[in-house]
Amino acid sequence: MFQRLFGRERHANRAITDALYAQIVAAARQTVFYSHWNVPDTPLGRFEMLSLHMFLVQHRLRGEDGVAQEIAQVLIDEFFLDVDHSLRELGIGDVGVPKRMKKLAKMFYGRTAAYDDALERNDHDGLTAALARNVRPDAAAWAEASRLSDYVADARNRLAAQPCRAIVSGTVTFPLAQEADR
Repeated sequence: MFQRLFGRERHANRAITDALYAQIVAAARQTVFYSHWNVPDTPLGRFEMLSLHMFLVQHRLRGEDGVAQEIAQVLIDEFFLDVDHSLRELGIGDVGVPKRMKKLAKMFYGRTAAYDDALERNDHDGLTAALARNVRPDAAAWAEASRLSDYVADARNRLAAQPCRAIVSGTVTFPLAQEADR
């Protein structure tokens, strides 16, 4: 009986989080990131962009009550399940996945703390440096980091303007990366 009562709500939230997650993934896969802004089109580069977009949604939902917090948690759970699945698709065995997942989780939370700090202080240079350090650690200088920083600030502002009820209904809108390409 309890499963029937609570299962429907969980199923409805699942459809919403699936829709939101698909929109987050689509935003992270904008080709301009990889073709014009020199984000590495590698599993790690795609992880960085997906992490960044996941952070932006989590940042938007922080402080909201009720269903928004539930959806934020389910989105994080889905993100890490997707990362786990991707590792397995890359051929990482059952023994190696937990170790790599722990490392990737530490990377995700470290990055989100740096991005959050820079956004809260409206520190464009700090955000640019954090993005460059995380997305292109191999590059001495990454000119497009400033463009990505502009995109992140724009995305944060646009997400903040979106009503929470729209997001918890399954719609989140990110800017097009070209819009920040100056």
